[in-house]
Amino acid sequence: MSKSFERYQKRRLISSYFSVILSISLVLFLLGMLGLLVINTKKLADHFKEQVAVSIFLKDDAKKVEIDQLQKGLALAEYTKSVEFVSKEAAAEAQSAEIGEDFMKFLGSNPLQNSIDVRLKADYVDAVKLEEIATEIAAKDFVDEVSYDRPLITLLNDNIRRLSFWILLVSAAFTIIAVLLINSSIRLSIYSKRFIIKTMQMVGATKQFIRRPFIWTSVKLGMIGAVIAVIAMGICLYYFNERFPELNLMQDPTWLVLLFIGIFLMGAIISWISTYFAAQRFLNLRTDDLYY
Repeated sequence: MSKSFERYQKRRLISSYFSVILSISLVLFLLGMLGLLVINTKKLADHFKEQVAVSIFLKDDAKKVEIDQLQKGLALAEYTKSVEFVSKEAAAEAQSAEIGEDFMKFLGSNPLQNSIDVRLKADYVDAVKLEEIATEIAAKDFVDEVSYDRPLITLLNDNIRRLSFWILLVSAAFTIIAVLLINSSIRLSIYSKRFIIKTMQMVGATKQFIRRPFIWTSVKLGMIGAVIAVIAMGICLYYFNERFPELNLMQDPTWLVLLFIGIFLMGAIISWISTYFAAQRFLNLRTDDLYY
C-alpha cells in the first residue's frame, strides 16, 4: 500500500514538474521569437526598401561611352546597392511577356528606351535623399527622365516607422505577460506543497532553510525550460534562414547569442524571484489560512 502511494506521489511530482517546464518553455519560446523579430526588424525593413528601383531612362542619341560612364559612376556611388542596364529590346521582351502579346507588331517599332535600373541602399530610400539623387542624375544631357514610385517610398517609410513602434510596444507588453505566466505556474507548484512548508516550519526549520530547496528546484526547472525554448528558437531560426536566405537572419551572431543568453537567464531569474515570494507568502500564513 505504501509503495503504491509513493509511486502515486512520484507521478504527481513528475507531472507537476513537467507542467512547469512546459509552461516556462512555451512562454520563453514565444518571448524569444518576438525578440528575434525585434532584432531583425531593421533588417527586414532594409530588405523591402532595397527592392525599390530607380529607373533612369536614356535618350535615343545617348552615346555608349556616356552610358558606360554613368553606369560605372552609379556602381561606385555610396548610395548604390546594385546597377543593371536594360536595353530597349530586353524591355520590349519583358513587356510583351507581361501583357501576353507582342505589342510591336501593332506599333511597327519599339517605343521603349534604354534604361538603367538602380537599387539603392536602405539608408538612402528616403523621399528627400531620393529627390536629390534623381535631380543630380537628371541634370545629365543624355538622361531623358529619372523615375521612381514616390508615393510608395513615403508609404513604405511611414509603415516601417509605425510597425517598429508597435513591435516595441507589443514586446514590452509580452515581457510583462511572460513574467506573470511563469510566476503563476511557479505559484501553483508551490501552492501544492504549502502543507509541507508549514510542517517544516512547525518543527523548527528556518525560513531560509525551507525556501532553499524550493528555489533551487524551481531554478533548475526554469533553466531546463529555457534550454528547451532556446533549442526550439534555434530550430525555427535555422528553418527561416534556409527558407529566406536573402534576409541573412544569422548575419549578426553576437545579437543572437546575447538573446539566447538573455532567455536562459530570464528563465532562471524569474523562477528564482517567483519561488522566493510564493514560498514567503505561505511561510507567513497562519495554519488555518492554508485551507483557503
